[in-house]
Amino acid sequence: MLVAGGAGFIGSHVCEALLDAGHDVVAVDNFLTGDRANVEHLLGQDRFSLVEHDICRSPVPVEGPLSLVMDLASPASPVDFIRLSLEIMEIGSVGTRNLLELARAHQARFLLSSTSEVYGDPLVHPQPESYRGNVDPIGPRSCYDEAKRFSEALAMAYQRRYGLEVRIARIFNTYGPRMRPDDGRVVTNFVMAALRGQPLTLYGPGSQTRSFCYVDDEVRGLLALAWGPVSGPVNIGSPDEISIRQLAEVICELTGSDSSIVDIPMPDERLGDPAVRQPDISLARSTLGWSPTIDLREGLARMIPWYRAYLSAPSG
Repeated sequence: MLVAGGAGFIGSHVCEALLDAGHDVVAVDNFLTGDRANVEHLLGQDRFSLVEHDICRSPVPVEGPLSLVMDLASPASPVDFIRLSLEIMEIGSVGTRNLLELARAHQARFLLSSTSEVYGDPLVHPQPESYRGNVDPIGPRSCYDEAKRFSEALAMAYQRRYGLEVRIARIFNTYGPRMRPDDGRVVTNFVMAALRGQPLTLYGPGSQTRSFCYVDDEVRGLLALAWGPVSGPVNIGSPDEISIRQLAEVICELTGSDSSIVDIPMPDERLGDPAVRQPDISLARSTLGWSPTIDLREGLARMIPWYRAYLSAPSG
């Protein structure tokens, strides 16, 4: 099994799950946003190897057979959308094609981690896979939205032209240990602020909604899709919707923080943020037998100690 982006947040958890299931795993990462520390605990295992490589530059150097290529390689945080906009678009085009070629050469199945961002600021709620989206192709988020839309089209082109077995997962908001602290995503922003005793800032009144899936559930869904009978796209996320203000209140409660919750105007770089986001997971339930089992409070209770430890660790 090859996991591109294997040192990233979700990728590192996927590597663990594959190893636990008895598979040999090659993690590929160029550490643009991945972190070697995420997989350091796996490096002593005989069935695990880590390859530092940029999937956009050349074919991935892999020896031996592959049965599955998982494309989890892309920066996915709001802070990356300006800083790494061109890199994100290259990863979703050149990088994805290189991985598709690798899968084709090895006659392996290919799984693409796409995103709920392909639905844009949705006019249909909740969002089924049949909804074609409401995406701004030139807005601040467009590099990520359009890169994933293109990578979906590219994967399907390989399936139609070459008969490659393709699986497309549309990942919704996922959270858990190993998310980059201060990466601009709302859960980590709130947890870090609460643990530091800083205000939790909402854009406007915090009425925007999201649906948060704990990483263990997300990984179960991805692997169920990888070996399942349907190409997709398939929504893999939690259908439990919550407002951003409610999320802030729950995090303050679970961290024991007395941080204030304050409203601020929407910054320019966050313009275009979806007002609502909730997956319809009927397809995942009916074809994969998958649905999340870890609710938000339980997931946050599992996640928060990791960030307490991070903050208490020696600098560097």
